[in-house]
Amino acid sequence: MPLIRPLLATLLVASACGSAYAADALRLSNLKRCGDLLVSETLTFCLDTRGLGSGPLEVKLGGKRLPDATFTHEGQTVRLTLKRKDHTSGPLWLEQDGKPSNPVWLTLNGSHVLAATPREVTKNMDGLTTYIDLVSLIIEEDADGLEVSRKLAKKYGAEVVGAIPPLNTYQLRLPAKDLTERDAMVLRLGSEISVDAVVIEESSAEENERTPAQLEKTPNENEWAANRFLDAVNYYQRRIPAKAAPIPTTPVRIGIIERNVDFDAADFNDYLGDAPRDAKRTPHTRVYARDAQAPDGHGTTVTGILAARWDKGGNTGFLRGLDGAGPGFEVIVERNSDAGITANIAASVNLIEDGVRVLNWSWGIHRIGARNIQGDEIDSLVRSGLAMSGYEELLEEFFLWLRREHPDVVVVNSAGNGSSLSGADEYRLPSSFVTDQLLVVGGHQRSEREDVSVDDPAYVVKRNSSNIDTRVDISAAACARASTLREDEQGDTHCGTSYATPMVTGIVAGLLSINPELKPEQLRMLLRRSAMTLGEEFDFEPTDAEDLTAPILPSERNFELNNPDIGLSARLDMQKALDLAVKSRDRVR
Repeated sequence: MPLIRPLLATLLVASACGSAYAADALRLSNLKRCGDLLVSETLTFCLDTRGLGSGPLEVKLGGKRLPDATFTHEGQTVRLTLKRKDHTSGPLWLEQDGKPSNPVWLTLNGSHVLAATPREVTKNMDGLTTYIDLVSLIIEEDADGLEVSRKLAKKYGAEVVGAIPPLNTYQLRLPAKDLTERDAMVLRLGSEISVDAVVIEESSAEENERTPAQLEKTPNENEWAANRFLDAVNYYQRRIPAKAAPIPTTPVRIGIIERNVDFDAADFNDYLGDAPRDAKRTPHTRVYARDAQAPDGHGTTVTGILAARWDKGGNTGFLRGLDGAGPGFEVIVERNSDAGITANIAASVNLIEDGVRVLNWSWGIHRIGARNIQGDEIDSLVRSGLAMSGYEELLEEFFLWLRREHPDVVVVNSAGNGSSLSGADEYRLPSSFVTDQLLVVGGHQRSEREDVSVDDPAYVVKRNSSNIDTRVDISAAACARASTLREDEQGDTHCGTSYATPMVTGIVAGLLSINPELKPEQLRMLLRRSAMTLGEEFDFEPTDAEDLTAPILPSERNFELNNPDIGLSARLDMQKALDLAVKSRDRVR
């Protein structure tokens, strides 16, 4: 993104944090449950830090200082013990010598799973890294999951070590020394009457989020104009506090399933501690995340599209641009542990129970054998059929629980970068699930046409790597600038549906701040009704089976059968979506 100077620069506060390279900067690099994960009353957390000295330390949870008796610290490790009944989930940070660390989200909910160490993984016959002795059991919903899991653990000489209680899912450590022993035990466990499915993990001990190598030309600097990004921020800043008819807003909590964010980056170095700002600019966006050591990481870029500072180089955050007019958005970056898809779901469950209304899933996997639209095999983020079947059952349980217990929550998921079909349930997860609570986002980039207006379908073209088909709800700009350590330095371009997804997450959060009564199906309707178009018209029957998104229907254009948008794919229009949300307040209530 180019540097954006006019209009909203006065809303943004310069950082007083000093050099991004300060060697003594206090940072929280990890926070996790430790000890017995099944204990529910007294919880123990282990915190890994950088820059922690030997002097007096303050630990703050939700802005309140915790008693010194609740924690100990030695070297760069802090061990914290809390009684659940005395606290609630909230942001936690450290302070030493008047210097705050980055805030991380501490959840008191009970969904936690263990990740394998490098010694506990191996390569399977497909060449994929897989866990040797850690598996998860999805217990039938009418059974007591913990009791059944403990009985099965005793029967098989295993140990229950983790849990996602709302999904009746429990993690076991098996007495297996190799894959032959593991697979034999998985087969036997799967045949138990009370077991619905067995989930195995195929993730490295430290598998980095990644996108395929970029084979397409570098996009131009005007990608977000295709979604009217600046128009949307301008509209929100003018319309919400308008003197004639101001719009009351509601705070929204957003969850991002990512590993960490670099708080030394110019985009994020004013989010430390409780991030105090000039009173005139409150409420304001907040970011809670573990600290990364590289400003161009996947989690930092995804989060930056929502929350990065403006006019400091690097990224530009949509929600950050709403500061002052908006209600104050909380952005929680959380991944539970490095235990792959199972940890993603555990983190999602905890976040939802902590009040998150919108979840950003900039991740997805393909089954081995999946092919792209050219017929070539996909070779990125693939899993075996055995792993995919377990993941599919786990995701099914998650969405059933979501519909039953949290029907107002919406998950925004990337369509994927395999040039394949996002809705092929045999080969793609989780975007292939069909539920009102899952919005799927494809990616586009600016075309070379300079003679067309922004609302012309030819203004953009599909990103060649983006997954497609009618399961994709909407397309958004796939490219963004990475964050940088130094201010006023332009970051590299990152592209993929991972970065289109938070564009939609941000606007959904904006819609909910205007009208919190909107249901997931209504949010999709507003996005589709407000959408611009891309692609060519095929009268609903594309000759090459390449619907970029679900085609726009007459019902999404006021039943105008001759509307030129009918049959085209849907492209995000952030400004018009906000306008429809304002108009929906009277209609929905």
